[in-house]
Amino acid sequence: MNADRARLARLRRLERIRDVAKQAAAAEAAEAESTLTQLRALTERTRRLAADYATRREVMDGAGLRQLGRFVGGLNALSRTTEGDATRAQSIADAKMQQLAEAERRRAAIGERADLQARMIAKGAENPALGSRKAIGTGLE
Repeated sequence: MNADRARLARLRRLERIRDVAKQAAAAEAAEAESTLTQLRALTERTRRLAADYATRREVMDGAGLRQLGRFVGGLNALSRTTEGDATRAQSIADAKMQQLAEAERRRAAIGERADLQARMIAKGAENPALGSRKAIGTGLE
């Protein structure tokens, strides 16, 4: 019986460890999602800024037009780079969410094992119900 209680205590400790791991995975997933959101917003702002500058027509001369074209080209390149970063951030965020789900499954599995062990200990501590009286004699009588 003492071994069962020791096993239960070990399972409960393991459950707490898995809970901490799950919390860490949740924090990493939240950070990855935040980064993804920021990169998507930056991509959209850069794209809008490039579109706004591309439609400007108040350029005075060819040098100004060339400078505007280079600026818009730079903004478009920055937008593409940021979009690539957002794509990578999306895959990282997806991986972090999968890690979070796996951490939750591990924690839940240990929790179920600990609960089962606790039920087995509780069942063993119950007083056995008294059965019917033992028959006297043999079955041939």
